[in-house]
Amino acid sequence: MNDRVHTRAPRRAIRGAAVLMLIQGVLMEGLPFLALPVLLLAGVDASVLAHGLSFIIPAFNDHLFLMMAMSGVFGAMRVVGAIGLLRNRLWGFWFSVTSCSVTLILMVFMLPAGVADGLLSGSALFLLFLAKFGAKPIYAQDQS
Repeated sequence: MNDRVHTRAPRRAIRGAAVLMLIQGVLMEGLPFLALPVLLLAGVDASVLAHGLSFIIPAFNDHLFLMMAMSGVFGAMRVVGAIGLLRNRLWGFWFSVTSCSVTLILMVFMLPAGVADGLLSGSALFLLFLAKFGAKPIYAQDQS
């Protein structure tokens, strides 16, 4: 019985991280990427869109369509990582850890929109580490 509890907790944490990554990859990253061809075909000016959005770095506002394309790359990476997690693949774990870590580093440049990215990636990264390391101690306890 106790063995089952120890194997269920990491599975739940991995599944939770995968769901967070899917939400972030499909909704937050994938939808802007899918809107890009529609906006380009409709002839929408990027400067019009930039009035509703603002990033901490002004160059991002000037290159909104490139940001939307980059969003598709990040979204695809998250979805691939989440699929690897759901299939219990070690590459999926490390791919997801890398993806979340890169997002946490880059979120500072994407403020204020990066806050949502940071919350989802930080939560997913915490769940991944919880699943991998659980209650293992950092160093061995002295037996004396």
